[in-house]
Amino acid sequence: MARCGVIQTAHGSFETPAFLPVGTVGSVKGMTPEELKALNVSALLCNAYHLYLRPGDDFIARQKGLHRFMGWDRTILTDSGGYQIFSQNRLTKISDEGVLFRSHLDGSEHFLSPERVIAIEEGIGADIIMPLDECLPYPSDYSRTAVSLDRTLSWAIRCHQARKRQDQYLYGIVQGGFYPDLRKKAVEALLQIGLDGIAIGGLSVGEPQEEMLKVLEQVVPLIPETT
Repeated sequence: MARCGVIQTAHGSFETPAFLPVGTVGSVKGMTPEELKALNVSALLCNAYHLYLRPGDDFIARQKGLHRFMGWDRTILTDSGGYQIFSQNRLTKISDEGVLFRSHLDGSEHFLSPERVIAIEEGIGADIIMPLDECLPYPSDYSRTAVSLDRTLSWAIRCHQARKRQDQYLYGIVQGGFYPDLRKKAVEALLQIGLDGIAIGGLSVGEPQEEMLKVLEQVVPLIPETT
């Protein structure tokens, strides 16, 4: 069920399916951009949450964006950092408005709303950006998952409304835990919003591999082949 194709971004194209090396805070550990290019890497994954905390999205914006900051002229995708925030459960307070959390670096308090996340990702200038979403651990009961999904979908709408740049792709994130009806609801709602692509989230959160594969078998056929 892999989607074979080409994604064209402002910093070039890459074929799918693709493996994106992780450069969480602006570099792939132990490798230079030149070494990555020699391996035919066309896209990297960075994390907006970590970059916001250090060195700071304002600092990166002053460097004229993440590509110049990293010395990387190919595609960059940034995750919003929702998973990283929610994995620090004892440091986090979630509301419909956003997430109040303490930095794992120095304990300082921060608040991220969907709108603020989009502002961060637009400021650092990634090619593909992700909205703020709520990622639950495994297992989570049905009622908690349903409430969390509604919040994630509401945040996706707010992120879509907040975007200003048209040279970035904003993807929606399918949550819904391990409940087929909630996953189906998520896909249908995200398609209605009119986002540029669909990502599948809420996996590798402690579940057995067979559960992860089961979710993929259920969700992938729901996503149009052109999305």
